[in-house]
Amino acid sequence: MATATHLAELQQQIRQRYHDLSKRLQQVAHYVLDNPNSIAFDTVAVIATHASVPPSTLIRFANAFDFSGFNEMKQLFRKNLVEETSSYTERAKLLKESQTDASLDTPSNILQQFSHANTVALQELTSAVSPEQLNTAVNLLENADTIYVVAMRRAFSIASYLTYALRHLERRVVLVDGFGCMASEQLSLVNEKDVVIGASFSPYSPETIELCERGAAAKAKQIVFTDSQVSPLAANSDVCFVIKEAEVESFRSQTATLCLAQSLAVSLAFRLSRQL
Repeated sequence: MATATHLAELQQQIRQRYHDLSKRLQQVAHYVLDNPNSIAFDTVAVIATHASVPPSTLIRFANAFDFSGFNEMKQLFRKNLVEETSSYTERAKLLKESQTDASLDTPSNILQQFSHANTVALQELTSAVSPEQLNTAVNLLENADTIYVVAMRRAFSIASYLTYALRHLERRVVLVDGFGCMASEQLSLVNEKDVVIGASFSPYSPETIELCERGAAAKAKQIVFTDSQVSPLAANSDVCFVIKEAEVESFRSQTATLCLAQSLAVSLAFRLSRQL
């Protein structure tokens, strides 16, 4: 295997070899794929702490992909940031501002922290989601016989909004909420003409994973909202939106995911209006 010379090439190699890596190296792979800015700017010690591995594991990970050391691999991430857009500088600056040691003991400080963190998440959303992904997702929603929306626990607000919005567009929508322990029955008629929208974030909902797998077995198309390229929802998806949400002291937001969900619904509304 040749050493990757571009970030996209390295990320593809990591995804392809993920299940062949040891558990420790999978842990690093997970962090590397989901935190490119951290890999570009943070020290090896900081990255190791955030990935919950010893620094030596980062070196072994880099060696596994034919780099002489972890710092050599870091150069791909830095090069990519420089080549893509200068706005990353402002994003990095804002991210540092949102990670100050300011006290969170007043509502005003908490609001400020979440506002900063959500600003970063929304800015990164626009670069993380491609036009091709958006167009494909809207096409699937437009052509689906029935749209099944599956999102439990923390992600339920996403399912609730999408069900509301899509029904206002006169789509046939089934909210698979498991009421009365009847989630299986709610999904029992899914078929290849339908679309399943699944949403789950770490720690992933076992119910959502199982239901999305049932949708895949029925050959339904799948649109997924999740937080990692190696999420258990990603494997069977036709469109996988990987969203890095804001987080303040372990409290995670849903602002970016809701923004993306609303963008899909409004895009579909404009698409349908042109047909009238």
